[in-house]
Amino acid sequence: MVGIGDTTVLDVRTLTIVAIGLVDLLGLLLVFCWVQERSLRALAWWAAAYFIGAFAFALSLTPSERLPSEIPEALTLLACGVAWSGIRLFKGRRIEIVPAFAAAAVWPLFCAIPGVEPGSKPRLVLGAGFVALYAFAIARDFWHERRGRSDSRASGFIVPVLHASVFLVVPFLQVVLPGQEPSLWLTLFIVQVMIYSVGAAFIVMLSIKDQHVDLYRHAASTDPLTGLLNRRGFLEGAVRLCGRRGLRGRSVTVLMFDLDHFKSINDRFGHATGDAVLKLFADVVRRTMRTGDVVARFGGEEFAAIVPGDLAVAALIGERVRAAFELAGKRVEGHAIGGTVSIGAAAALLPVTNLDALLERADVALYRAKQEGRNQVCTADAFDIVDFVIEDLVPLAPEATPGEASDAKMQKVA
Repeated sequence: MVGIGDTTVLDVRTLTIVAIGLVDLLGLLLVFCWVQERSLRALAWWAAAYFIGAFAFALSLTPSERLPSEIPEALTLLACGVAWSGIRLFKGRRIEIVPAFAAAAVWPLFCAIPGVEPGSKPRLVLGAGFVALYAFAIARDFWHERRGRSDSRASGFIVPVLHASVFLVVPFLQVVLPGQEPSLWLTLFIVQVMIYSVGAAFIVMLSIKDQHVDLYRHAASTDPLTGLLNRRGFLEGAVRLCGRRGLRGRSVTVLMFDLDHFKSINDRFGHATGDAVLKLFADVVRRTMRTGDVVARFGGEEFAAIVPGDLAVAALIGERVRAAFELAGKRVEGHAIGGTVSIGAAAALLPVTNLDALLERADVALYRAKQEGRNQVCTADAFDIVDFVIEDLVPLAPEATPGEASDAKMQKVA
């Protein structure tokens, strides 16, 4: 440490060397992660940003008569642009080439203007402003990301905003406190960069972990053939939809789909064609149903959906799916398939506390559609879901077996 007047500050040269080592170490950590996750190209961009920043720090130790100070400063701005580009790449967005690298490109030109010598207030203000803009851009990309978990989104927003705020406050303090030595502000800059480098690396790791969690969750709740939800994913989505609708006193309706004569399609044309028919039906469902509808493949040729609305709304949705699949399923992979689908629907008017019972009622309506000629939509009679709740609360009679109780319940549903 060295003394400057009445103020004691850290030695800038020593602090810069420490910062170089820290930033290089974090860059190596990101390179190691990239080697393990070669498909995640954003890690290579982030590692490059750290190495460029460390190189800029190293060049800043060179005497000004041998190397103009605008070169390490431009490299610092380049590191900021590369880091922001890595964030955009990680979030699946297009890299903005001009905004990402314009600051580094124009910085030497700005420094050539008379009166913008090293250490001047205009140079300090503009440099801090560029760094703050990149930090705000990173925070904005995290804020607009809705897929990640709330903790990683909050960290990705708060840390860059704090970093930008410090870079904007320091020039203001230099104006308010003009008597302070320039080395004091440089010390603050270096310490802030070190803190932000560690925080940014932490955010990167947290975001990668969240991405892996999302991938595993998606794989666990998705049917691999059709890309629709599986039974587990359907039940989770249905519970959320029923909860939202129940709070508003609104109804939901379950639709059950079964592809007609699907076993015959497999027998006549092979399982590869049968899989193509299943994927075709999934595509039809995506095109014809609404974004708020929860759709899943339960297994085989059986699909299910739960939609906001009553039986009338569900019947219209079901008819739209039926007509679209009848048209699309005439020929599949060059074969005259003539694919059709039978659909059953059942609605619940009150908050749903027994989803299985509602699925059973829709399945009964689907069975009736099959019995009455297939390729049609049948709806269950209006039914208050409270009846199911009451049955769940009443214990079985001593002489009634679970199988008998289930048969009686299905007779009542039918």
